[in-house]
Amino acid sequence: MNILITGGAGFIGSNFIFYMRERHPDYRLVCLDKLTYAGNLSTLASVLDKPNFRFVRTDICDREAVYGLFEEEQFDMVVNFAAETHVDRSVESPDVFLQTNIIGTSVLMDACRRYKTPRFHQVSTDEVYGDLPLDRPDLLFTEETPIHTSSPYSSSKAAADLLAMAYYRTYGLPVTISRCSNNYGPYQFPEKLIPLMIANTLAEKPLPVYGTGLNVRDWLYVDDHCKAIDLILHNGRIGQVYNIGGHNEMRNIDIVKLIVQRLGKSEELITYVGDRAGHDLRYAIDPTKIHSELGWLPETAFAEGIVKTIDWYVNNRGWWETIVSGEYQEYYARMYGNR
Repeated sequence: MNILITGGAGFIGSNFIFYMRERHPDYRLVCLDKLTYAGNLSTLASVLDKPNFRFVRTDICDREAVYGLFEEEQFDMVVNFAAETHVDRSVESPDVFLQTNIIGTSVLMDACRRYKTPRFHQVSTDEVYGDLPLDRPDLLFTEETPIHTSSPYSSSKAAADLLAMAYYRTYGLPVTISRCSNNYGPYQFPEKLIPLMIANTLAEKPLPVYGTGLNVRDWLYVDDHCKAIDLILHNGRIGQVYNIGGHNEMRNIDIVKLIVQRLGKSEELITYVGDRAGHDLRYAIDPTKIHSELGWLPETAFAEGIVKTIDWYVNNRGWWETIVSGEYQEYYARMYGNR
């Protein structure tokens, strides 16, 4: 099996590469990544020189380069992780998100059509459903929940999903889509909530919490997400959407306090800042479909996964300390400096 993994130098993509190499050591994995701010080649250092692995630096929007790679490799599957993902950045520069998340996805699917790739999987997000009220814990996102986006990021992902389903219906492209709740774990870019709070706590810097910190997210350990995608690739029904969620709903402020406590620091570091524009209140996934059809269930309890994650960042400071500098520091100041 020859699989193209786009965005494989990012957080979830790199963890998926590690997972697949362990679970399917005979598969050939080709990683395509543009290496933007969120892509880090050092994450893949342990596999770059391994057999059955190839890294290609290019942009999924570069049609000529993508077609050339498809012609050369003749892929059996494509898993598209490549995306601009941070909501705040999408508010600041929506055009970049539209280009990568929509046009890039169309280029990949056009390549699949031209070179008759047997499977295309689109990695999406629960954010395409909008949000849920805080006072209705009985409400969950299902695959039938209408799309109702709140940000340029989620809108661009929803557009890519709709385009993928259109390619399935119009051209018969063998598509599946997964929509996952918030992931956490090793190698996550440190502008996301959990690694940002870990890094700032270790440095005893202010911990910027949006609004009141009462926004709720459903958290899933990244390895559990990788397992779900593996199952969908091999056993999922073509033309279907699968929600992936952890039944681990947590308020942002409670996660921040847990990190501070684990690292033995003071909660006085917590600093409430002006809320994000269009900030969704609550996400919660109903994963009944993927459980009933494919037997998937999350295996990592949040209490276990968050400790593993904190310990990883403590023990791998060299990985993220090189990131938290330069351009990212300028962006960080823009996001939080005047709130």
